[in-house]
Amino acid sequence: MFYTIVTFGCQMNVHESEKIAGMLENMGYNPTDDKEKADIIVFNTCAIREGAEDRALGNIGNLKKMKKANPNKIIAVAGCMTQQKQVAEKLFKTFPFIDIIVGTHNLYELPNLINLKLNENKRSIENSGIESINESVPVSRTSGENAWVNIMYGCNNFCSYCIVPYVRGREISRKKSDILNECKQIINSGKYKQITLLGQNVNSYLCPDDNSNFASLLKDICALDGDFKLTFMTSHPKDISDEVIDILAFEPKILKELHLPVQSGSSKILKAMNRKYTREHYLNIIDKLKSKIPNIRLTTDIIVGFPGEMDEDFEETISLIKYVKYDGIFAFMYSKRSGTLAEKMENQIPDNIKNYRVNKVLEVEKEIQKEKEERNGE
Repeated sequence: MFYTIVTFGCQMNVHESEKIAGMLENMGYNPTDDKEKADIIVFNTCAIREGAEDRALGNIGNLKKMKKANPNKIIAVAGCMTQQKQVAEKLFKTFPFIDIIVGTHNLYELPNLINLKLNENKRSIENSGIESINESVPVSRTSGENAWVNIMYGCNNFCSYCIVPYVRGREISRKKSDILNECKQIINSGKYKQITLLGQNVNSYLCPDDNSNFASLLKDICALDGDFKLTFMTSHPKDISDEVIDILAFEPKILKELHLPVQSGSSKILKAMNRKYTREHYLNIIDKLKSKIPNIRLTTDIIVGFPGEMDEDFEETISLIKYVKYDGIFAFMYSKRSGTLAEKMENQIPDNIKNYRVNKVLEVEKEIQKEKEERNGE
């Protein structure tokens, strides 16, 4: 028996696909890239931007003929899209050839849902809310020498453009002891050179046992025996502490890199985004980082065309990019997400202006990289 997983979205989804793979392999399925050959196909979806949903829907729709030719093939849809009740129900009605719909909080139930389909030919939707973390889900790691480790799930920030708190729920942190045990297993396996800690906002991690924070977790992981490097994502600028910056600077096992999403260089737009920091606060963090780690590799996320973003706001973003001189930028055009505050904001920006602005960001990024290459060449 064979399975195929098609993954959309962020690193969190990549790691959750590894968990899906682990469960399927425990059931006796083997991986294949051939959808025709696969006995089960799982789409692990993303809902952060409209384009990601559209790509997922297009890929799912393409399976109609394949399912008709082989009615025994099981088609499952998981991820952020399916955690939204109305979206899950619409998928179930629109695509009757989908057998299983399972949300992010209920991935561990996938084997039971597959058995229901095999034994009773029953279609299923399971996307209830998260109450506790299931630590028994197996993982089949597929990311080379890097091992992903979730330290927390969900988000409490409610940025006005973002759907994550609605599809992944409120923040819930794993016990530090469970995280350390997973890291020990990864190190002892000898297969991985790097551990990447994952969370929507790793800086707000709090161990449920003793309320120890993210800095404490970093210290304890770095104290583990073994030859490995440690990194983490994603950090929210409002929560990154001087203690974490010092650990990043002086702990040899931690890679000298940080993904620190700014989203906009305008304090006015940051306030409208509900990011809870200003341009000045963000640049103060950057200055601290560069003073303590001169060779730090910095990357960021930028959203252009947020409602109300005037030319002068966009120019502030460009000037911030030029000041920081990022090593990498993930630039996106603002995309309306149903249920978010920004969806109903006035002064929505036309697509042609969004296109111009995102291309300008990418152009400036290329100029910065060229300057760095020339400097390094000298």
